[in-house]
Amino acid sequence: MTEPAKNLPQLFLEAKRWFDDALLASMRAAGEQPVSIAQGAVFAVLDDEGTSISELARRIGITRQTAHQAVHGLIGMGLLEQVPDPASARSSLVRTTAEGTRVHQRAQTALALIEQVLADRIGADAATALRRALSEPWGQPPSVEAP
Repeated sequence: MTEPAKNLPQLFLEAKRWFDDALLASMRAAGEQPVSIAQGAVFAVLDDEGTSISELARRIGITRQTAHQAVHGLIGMGLLEQVPDPASARSSLVRTTAEGTRVHQRAQTALALIEQVLADRIGADAATALRRALSEPWGQPPSVEAP
């Protein structure tokens, strides 16, 4: 019996996991401190001027508690810091430290190399088409009538 074809969300998850695994292995091999996938996701959505933990959780799609744990782990590693929010006396922002910026830049360079490996494997035209398709605006998520 043949298995049904995977839907796009399943394929996206597998592709994301492939990149996550490649990046984590590459950074570990380079001697960097290991980070969790949630911790890595924090760097992907963090604004240069800083971001609240609530906003990080919303952007990543995780609970505030999970975001809080990821952020405080990264603070303990010296990659992030918490500073007062100039717009709110009751709030704080999370931002990268100099070490966090260095590690993030190294990760970005590693990701570019990983993308090149993917292009070598699936073809440059396919990689370019994939990037182009994923960069197009998708609009608001639709609400469709479930069959």
